[in-house]
Amino acid sequence: MHFSLILLHLAGATLLLLYAVHMVRNGMERGHGDALRRLLGEAKSGQLKAAGGGAAIAIMLQSSTAVAMLACGFAASGVLSLPVGLSLLLGADLGSALVVRILSFELGWLVPVCLLVGGVMHLKLSSRKVTETGRMVLGIGFVLLSLKLIGEATHPLRDSAILPTFAGYLADDYFTAFLIGAAFTWLIHSSVAAILMVAAFAGQGLLPLEAGVPLVLGANLGGGLIAFWLSRGMPPQAQRIPVGNLLFRAVGSVIALAAIETVGPRLDFLGSNQGVALVNLHVAFNICLLICALPFAGAMARLTTSLLPEPTVKNSDGGLMANRKSALDRTVIGNPNLALASATRELLRMGELVEVMVRPVMDLLDNGTRDRIARTRLVDEEVNRAHTEIKLYLAEVNRGEMTVVAARKCIELTDFAINLEHAGDIVAKNLLVLANERAERNLRFSKEGWAELMELHQRLVENIHLALNVLVSNDLPSARQLVVEKERMRVLERRSHDGHLMRLRSGTLESIETSDMHLEVARAFKEINSLLATVAYPLLTESGHLLQSRLAVVG
Repeated sequence: MHFSLILLHLAGATLLLLYAVHMVRNGMERGHGDALRRLLGEAKSGQLKAAGGGAAIAIMLQSSTAVAMLACGFAASGVLSLPVGLSLLLGADLGSALVVRILSFELGWLVPVCLLVGGVMHLKLSSRKVTETGRMVLGIGFVLLSLKLIGEATHPLRDSAILPTFAGYLADDYFTAFLIGAAFTWLIHSSVAAILMVAAFAGQGLLPLEAGVPLVLGANLGGGLIAFWLSRGMPPQAQRIPVGNLLFRAVGSVIALAAIETVGPRLDFLGSNQGVALVNLHVAFNICLLICALPFAGAMARLTTSLLPEPTVKNSDGGLMANRKSALDRTVIGNPNLALASATRELLRMGELVEVMVRPVMDLLDNGTRDRIARTRLVDEEVNRAHTEIKLYLAEVNRGEMTVVAARKCIELTDFAINLEHAGDIVAKNLLVLANERAERNLRFSKEGWAELMELHQRLVENIHLALNVLVSNDLPSARQLVVEKERMRVLERRSHDGHLMRLRSGTLESIETSDMHLEVARAFKEINSLLATVAYPLLTESGHLLQSRLAVVG
């Protein structure tokens, strides 16, 4: 087979592997996001529990980077402490390594089973959770298929003179191989895929252990670089977690590389096959990293806090506000398409600020202090500022020449900015006021009522992500799902309302004390969700998926 054709087959198999890993993660997030967030919420109570929870979530998502992004969101809202967040990621690194171990077993017989079962679930059944679970099963089938294709594509390379020469060079230069492993993992944004590919090459006899070991250790460093890169625009309290994890990985991988280079890669005890030995090395490295780094999570938290202090500037009222850079680019106002893209990025940031306000609400209603409530309310000033800047920017864009489509998009973005600002006001002027009142009166919700509000809140946070995805992607299925979620929130709010009235009739003391508060919180969650759903209406109306009126035609 011609060398260029071999590379083409290998590139296709590699992209299938990346897409398959992405499918599994998407299916898990869309179909079981509430369970993931509940598990993450339960894991934040201690470092050991956080490590276990991080491992479990990483196995379900097949990605430690996805866990890192979830942790960053919790940290940005102030509900996840830095040492616990670092422990969570150390556990996630181990969970990701265990995923590699599972997928590296000889599971070729599962490919047709996964494709058949996953295809039926995803394409023929209507329940959202079932279809998304089908997406996950399909993804697993594609992962296994891609590994088989990689093996077939690389088989002819055994007779090539190029690859053995390159592999021999890497075997002689540990440091270069280490850097290539890190760079490749960062480039494809998946440590699972990178390790599986290195193991597949080694299993085919194309890569000696002397080259495979530094590539695997480099891939572990590259896995930390991915989360560090993706979090670079987040607030400092969110960035500290991936930075701390990257430092742990860097120190651990360099020490392991130095030790193995000193004594030589004697890994026969890890597996008879070189590919298996490399996978087991990956697992062993992450187990050792977890055991050695976990006691130093507190020290790393202090170090990253000093490296990434909270940048602040005085605002006009003399208070402190986190410094930030607007995405609104005034140099492109004369180009409507670029200006609208700029406004969309700033609107996305505004939506993320609203999420920062919404996410800790239940925690504040449970045990929020005056200081934490005040800090959360301060974010509303930034939301209001972003709202004003976006409106004025779009108004200036609208004064120039633009197409009908661009003018309509300008109005849609302005409307959504207004709705996001209203959502922020609901949190600041309703929910945080209620949190203050609960703290002052030392009230407690009933167990049943609290569970109802938690369910509403979890669904609301998920729908914020869904709404922001619709904003930037214009994805029609996501827009439809967002409107479906609006109706589900309405049903949940009504069910909570009726359940609360039943508890009042039965004389439940907590329900009597928090009656107005419970109803107002549930109503606020529903209102915020309805405001978010408006981002889907223009897309659905334009595509003919939304009627202009719900009124039935009568004769």
